[in-house]
Order: sequence, then C-alpha cells, then structure tokens
Amino acid sequence: MRRAIGMRLTGGVNDLDQLVGAWLTLPDVADRLGIDVGKVRRLVQDRVLVAVRRGDPKVLSVPEALLMDGQPLLELRGTLTVLADCGFDDAAALEWLFTPDDSLPGGTPVQALRAGHKTEIRRRAQALAL
Repeated sequence: MRRAIGMRLTGGVNDLDQLVGAWLTLPDVADRLGIDVGKVRRLVQDRVLVAVRRGDPKVLSVPEALLMDGQPLLELRGTLTVLADCGFDDAAALEWLFTPDDSLPGGTPVQALRAGHKTEIRRRAQALAL
C-alpha cells in the first residue's frame, strides 16, 4: 500500500534516492555492524532496519542514516511500527522519515530521531492515521 505524504503521492525509488542520499547494501551494513548478512536480513525482517530494492540490478539497500554508532538507530523500530500501523509501506515510511520538515530539529524526522526526539516523531507519525 502506498500512502500520500503531505500534498504529494509517494514517488519511486529515484525520489527516495534524492531524499536519502547515502545508501548501503546489506553486505555493507553487515560490515558496518560487524555481523553476517543473514543477521542483517533478520534485522530487516524484524523491522529493526528498513530496506528497499534499488539500483540496477535491484538490491536491498538501507539508508546509511539509519545506522548510528555502529548499530541500528534504536528509535527506528517503534517508529516503523507506528508508520506501518498507519498504512505506510517501506518506501513510503522511508520517504516520510527523510522528507524535510523545518519544524523539526535536524530538518527531517530521521535526523530528529538521531538527535533523541523519538516521542515527538512518533506523535507526528501517529497523527498521520487520523
């Protein structure tokens, strides 16, 4: 399911590429975290991380900003759950997380999460369901 973000519909992978910037393949994430690729796949399945297929050939990729201090961004899992409950698929959740919002510290929901503002981000995500 795709969800509208603000006044526009969620676009394709190219739009995400512009919003996200730096991506990591699952083997790259495994290297950063010091674990094997199978464990990274489990992190994606368990919604600790979120990945989308991109590139040519299409490979699962994770935004680099979702890693912090050698581990997945701890505040991400609950936020992804809230967004999924609001009907957002993975691409739409990533678009929402990386869409600029001048009212947030850091300028995007993901940067606000990285700065420790998970309550505010989850409150805003919950408001999307209304």
